[in-house]
Amino acid sequence: MANLTVVSAFILQGFSAVPEIQLLSAAAFLLIYLAAVLGNFSIMAAVTLDTRLHTPMYFFLKHLSLVDICSMSTTLPRALVATVVGSQEISLPACACQLFAFVCLGSTECFLITSMAYDRCLAIYRPLRYGAAMSAQTCISLVVVAWGGGLLFSTFHTANTFSLPFCGPNVIDHFFCDIPPLLRLACAQAEAHEAAGFAASGCVIMTCFALTLLSYIRILATVVQIRSATGRQKALSTCSAHLATVLLFYGTGSSAYMQPTAHYSPLQGRLAAVFYSILTPTLNPLIYSLRNKDMKAALWRMFSGVILRPGTWTWEECSFTHLGCPLRWRF
Repeated sequence: MANLTVVSAFILQGFSAVPEIQLLSAAAFLLIYLAAVLGNFSIMAAVTLDTRLHTPMYFFLKHLSLVDICSMSTTLPRALVATVVGSQEISLPACACQLFAFVCLGSTECFLITSMAYDRCLAIYRPLRYGAAMSAQTCISLVVVAWGGGLLFSTFHTANTFSLPFCGPNVIDHFFCDIPPLLRLACAQAEAHEAAGFAASGCVIMTCFALTLLSYIRILATVVQIRSATGRQKALSTCSAHLATVLLFYGTGSSAYMQPTAHYSPLQGRLAAVFYSILTPTLNPLIYSLRNKDMKAALWRMFSGVILRPGTWTWEECSFTHLGCPLRWRF
């Protein structure tokens, strides 16, 4: 170890080691990135401007869209520019900042998805108590906890990873700075750091996943009791789409962060990262909102220039339009 030089910068391998695949992947991911930003930004604008969407469900959805935009913007633009320009070097501080931002946004998304599942569960299983349980203050508190939890979780992982010394070679076999490939480059015993990261990731990921899954089980158990076959089929279709996205997000994320570094495969790591960092944020607007009549109507009004003017904070009753929404906020 004495002859090894401590690195001050890393070389990101990119989307692939094959130049042709590298350029093709960059072109495809650029289109996906633009579509994801447009879809998520449209949702944020529609929820903000249209008072019909001032409900807890869409309040959480707006923050989920913000997290998705920021998460993709943390990794993809730099990787795309590096592929086109041919300069894939990233300094150690920049790598640490990228890891911190990505882990923070990813864990915040875990907490937000859990809050959204809990919101839908209350709306369907306990509709009469929904207004009191999901007040504006409660929703804001849940979002603050989600962002705060993401910051704490990310701070731990960044400190746990970059407290290790890194020596040559300094090539990260990934298209962004992620924990598993970085741990493989450490020139010191990383077993204790790996175990601590595994325990923290397992605690957060498994807890959020268990709570989300329990909420959807309660939702499905309630939905199957609906007498109307059409209503039951529509609700089951929506719930199954939501649950499929949740399973995709947690399944690919856990495969990257909850396995020993010795068993880490660079190819599998890249594929998993594509799913949880690129495809899931792109699919969220389609699954969580564009399948919904209220959201499609709001987007149509927004792009048609017919937007309701914001008013003051009040509550008003509304009908069950999308898996239940007993109360609506007006801002």
